[in-house]
Amino acid sequence: MQTTKRRLTQSLSTLAIALAAAGMASTAQADIKIGFMATMSGNGAALGQDMYDGFTLALEEKGGKLGGQTIELLKEDDQLKPDVGVQVIQKFIEKDKVDLVAGVTFSNVMMAIAKPLADADMTFVGSNAGPAPLAGKQCNAGFFFTNWQNDNQAEVMGQFANDKGYKNVYLMAPNYQSGRDQILGFKRLYKGKVSGEVYTQLNQPDYSAELAQLQAAAPDAIYVFFPGGMGVNFIKQFRQAGLMGTIPLLSASTVDGSTLPALKETALGAYAGTFWGPDFDNPTSKAFVEAFEKKYNRIPSQYAAQSYDSALLIDSALQKTGGSVADKKALRDALRAADFASLRGNYKIGHNGFPIQDYYAFEVAKDDKGRVSLKTIATPLKNYQDAYASECKL
Repeated sequence: MQTTKRRLTQSLSTLAIALAAAGMASTAQADIKIGFMATMSGNGAALGQDMYDGFTLALEEKGGKLGGQTIELLKEDDQLKPDVGVQVIQKFIEKDKVDLVAGVTFSNVMMAIAKPLADADMTFVGSNAGPAPLAGKQCNAGFFFTNWQNDNQAEVMGQFANDKGYKNVYLMAPNYQSGRDQILGFKRLYKGKVSGEVYTQLNQPDYSAELAQLQAAAPDAIYVFFPGGMGVNFIKQFRQAGLMGTIPLLSASTVDGSTLPALKETALGAYAGTFWGPDFDNPTSKAFVEAFEKKYNRIPSQYAAQSYDSALLIDSALQKTGGSVADKKALRDALRAADFASLRGNYKIGHNGFPIQDYYAFEVAKDDKGRVSLKTIATPLKNYQDAYASECKL
């Protein structure tokens, strides 16, 4: 009996050593480590999952390599908590020794991690959060974004409201950095009257009181920003209140590929503004949509699209540096060049690290397969740069 136990112990020990060795070998084979952080739980989980799925799709298509270098991708959930986000970034930097950090879903988390990233002189390639301070006075030579500055999606809807002739618009968003940026962005370009400006709690589930106030205000249209689960709840309650089709609904990050699978026909007729849609007719976008639908069996959202582009951006930069990340200035210059075929078409990176690009208006409608999706209907802003770039002194 003792002999059997001893042999079993020796076998398990040998297995553990072999597994450990295999793990070290796997790590040793990776040329570059990328720490990918996103919101993977709670109401924002769909956004973070699409971001991760878009990034990994690009990585898989390139055989697990970017710029010819084998990539070790470390995924972490910030739980939509700034303090957790800071802990994850510290782990990436101090323990994991990553070469780049990517992702980040919500702007309150982004603002919290900006300082530890800057203090470590870490190169960051973001693909969703775009807070105003980081586009302006707090811009950083090591920060790059493949999405948009928060205000931009609201600005395109502000211009769209002008184009539609709406004279009286009601505004709603959650009370946090991106929500405030979005409202400010809408008002920056909108020329009509703002009949109401309401800020709700982040992750608020019920909007009955706010919808009653909206009805009393009787505006020409309403603009909202409610990402993730907040958007699902709001749109359902908006239709249940009999307002869909009565008050035109303009939105950003509210009706998109992350929420439409849950909303379906409930969202038909709503408008949205952003930089890309799944009906775009360019080779990179068409190939991306086809591959994403085949792999994940759903229409990709803008979150997947901008993260896919972030992987392509990193790939293009590493090709320019010969796969090296040692010279940070050379790497960052290569990232700023953005020398790749983006799925959004027209695209370049401004001196503040944020995109200069076209912005479109979409309507929630059924596609040629009968699925509820986004249909491109206008291009209110062309070759557009964010309002804070002039404050960036890089």
